[in-house]
Amino acid sequence: MPRAGQPGALTDPAARRPTLGRVLVVDDEKRIRDVLVRILGGQGIAAEAASDGTAALAMIAVRSYDLVVLDLLMPGQDGYSTLKEIMRRRPGQAVLILSCLSDPKSVVASLGLGADDYVPKPFHVGELVARIQARLRSAARTGAPVLVCGRLRLDVVRRQADSGGGPVPLTSREFQLLWELMHQPGVVISKNDLLTRVWESQSETMSNVVDAYVRRLRSRLGADSITTVRGEGYCVEPG
Repeated sequence: MPRAGQPGALTDPAARRPTLGRVLVVDDEKRIRDVLVRILGGQGIAAEAASDGTAALAMIAVRSYDLVVLDLLMPGQDGYSTLKEIMRRRPGQAVLILSCLSDPKSVVASLGLGADDYVPKPFHVGELVARIQARLRSAARTGAPVLVCGRLRLDVVRRQADSGGGPVPLTSREFQLLWELMHQPGVVISKNDLLTRVWESQSETMSNVVDAYVRRLRSRLGADSITTVRGEGYCVEPG
């Protein structure tokens, strides 16, 4: 059973996500990162940046992004390897490739690995931003409103969980905690990681808070809804 990676940055609770979406720009060219972050921010899109694949995966481990804009040719871990790992960790993650490689083989390989779109460099900023906005609109229309792990269902719109006994309304923290666990079914997430993601805290003195919320969720959804892995953390079984 895999374990989630250590956090590299704090995550915003689900309730605070920007209305127009969150985008991660992964490119080794600082000029491109800075331009896209600034322009997307001006369009009401929360944009963050990573300079290589390793940094991007660390950020994806603790945050959820509506779209990842990914370069292919980067030092260290290249874009292809990063794309494969993103899809392994977050199946269904929307990814737009932005690369100087414009040959059909590169395009086909990227789409075959799970990318949704491909924009060659050099690019027109206006066209790229329009493509990003289109992807975010599409995700908002077609994104799955319900997470399902076995008999456990989480309605992300109504913020209700159902383990077979009918819908159970959740508080903001209960929802955020269950969402983090169900978004990576079968992955063991440590209490420290959950504190970082849900409570934006890295204080070990608050670790009992996670335990308390897990007990509350179990009391409402069933003792087997969340699995404890002693000495490691918690997970929700995929089925």
